[in-house]
Amino acid sequence: MDSTNISVASGAGLQVGSQGVMRNSTLICTPIMGESVDDMLVELVKAKQSGADLVEIRLDKLEVFQPREDLKTLIKGSPLPTLFTYRPTWEGGQYNGDEEMRRDALRLAMEYGADYIDVELQVAHEFIQSIAGKKPDKFKIIVSSHNYQNTPSTEDLGNLVAKIQATGADIVKFATSALDITDAARVFQITVHSQVPIIALVMSERGLISRILCAKFGGYLTFGTLESGFVSAPGQPTMDELLHLYNFRQIGPDTKVFGVIGKPVGHSKSPFLYNEAFKSLGFNGVYLHLLVDDIANFLQTYSSADFAGFSVTIPHKEAALACCDEVDPVAKSIGAVNCIIRRQSDGKLLGYNTDYIGAISAIEDGLRGSLNASSMGGSPLAGKLFIVIGAGGAGKALAYGAKEKGARVVIANRTYGRAKELADTIGGEALSLADLEDFHPEDGMILANTTSIGMHPKVDETPISKHALRFYSLVFDAVYTPRITRLLREAEESGATIVTGLEMFIGQAYDQFEKFTGLPAPKEQFRQIMASNS
Repeated sequence: MDSTNISVASGAGLQVGSQGVMRNSTLICTPIMGESVDDMLVELVKAKQSGADLVEIRLDKLEVFQPREDLKTLIKGSPLPTLFTYRPTWEGGQYNGDEEMRRDALRLAMEYGADYIDVELQVAHEFIQSIAGKKPDKFKIIVSSHNYQNTPSTEDLGNLVAKIQATGADIVKFATSALDITDAARVFQITVHSQVPIIALVMSERGLISRILCAKFGGYLTFGTLESGFVSAPGQPTMDELLHLYNFRQIGPDTKVFGVIGKPVGHSKSPFLYNEAFKSLGFNGVYLHLLVDDIANFLQTYSSADFAGFSVTIPHKEAALACCDEVDPVAKSIGAVNCIIRRQSDGKLLGYNTDYIGAISAIEDGLRGSLNASSMGGSPLAGKLFIVIGAGGAGKALAYGAKEKGARVVIANRTYGRAKELADTIGGEALSLADLEDFHPEDGMILANTTSIGMHPKVDETPISKHALRFYSLVFDAVYTPRITRLLREAEESGATIVTGLEMFIGQAYDQFEKFTGLPAPKEQFRQIMASNS
């Protein structure tokens, strides 16, 4: 689907909060999933401290549950409004007992002063009829449907919403599963056109954007967990991530969406960097992790002006070039794009490559530092033998940049054919990665790893043995999670100057930030942010 059809609902917007700060109306709900009532009481206090607006008390998580006593205790002990859910196994929960007892417990919660209860679509009509005339004025019934297989078509989702509304629900809720990140676009389309309060979320890492951008498109609430990993549904972010990483409260209809496109992508520190900088400069944007399988499909689906710019990382940099309407000459020469801007005047996609600037500058600074040389007199790379590991997008960028600075370039790659292709393009030599071990025509060479070898979680991997590192004067690794990879650690032990991927990351981010925002990059702040998150 083409998201140019998404227009923000008139009811969605920013409101003035208690501190006089503009905030959206989307609530943040924390799931409470303790195995005992005492555990839940502790979690309820933590939820309040974390900044949640309400709590979802998952009764099916309790190992022992005595409805009359426990419901009173939980409602009285909650410092926040309460939503009670007693999810049966047939809807993805843990309760597998008597159905009437389950519904009796939810009715009791209503009688004892719960603010909301969640009832499954399958039993909602009958349940709502059973409380006719007994429902308190401020009490709300959420009727929910969960799809753990996929995300249906927009038409089928619309029919589902109508079916939920027909039960008499106060709030419509549906959760689907993302097979692709583009599935969330159909959910956004339903959300912005909904005439009733709606909770519409897409589960799994590919659906994470639905949990953040529901605030932009007018969703009633999202879920934030107390701790990472302790989720009530796949893909839930933590309260800390919602409030302090994504600045969730400030996301509104006019917020521009940016993000890093990659696979994998969860390790990227880009959201920390850009969101903190956006906030400090008062720029109305949010920057997300975007787990993308097919970049062309992603860009075609999220084609509205709202989706304003993207960083591109492994493995999409080369494919990104073909997706752009206009490509910067340098990026075209490199054959890879790591930054895409959507021109607001006509929606055209503009492709750039900022990798080579960040990496080559960092390597030059490293050489100057090791030589105690001034920045005068041309590049310290001139005449050096520069070995690039990898022939993908980042490899092309470094090979191009090193060649431009006058270095002699050698490409080493697992697949020799790809190395040869790149070497022929830039006028260099090619090696297979296996042959690199015995390649040392001279001392003082420079090595640059542009592959993901050694990246978290495979931190014990390295593209070259420690024995072979003694021939290099400087070693650079584009990987920055961890900051000091095994390659860099062993290179330093072998006497080489090392340059971390963090230097490249910060260097290329300056240029991207300015392209995203039109504002000067807060360079000192970038370094402080990365130092606190490294």
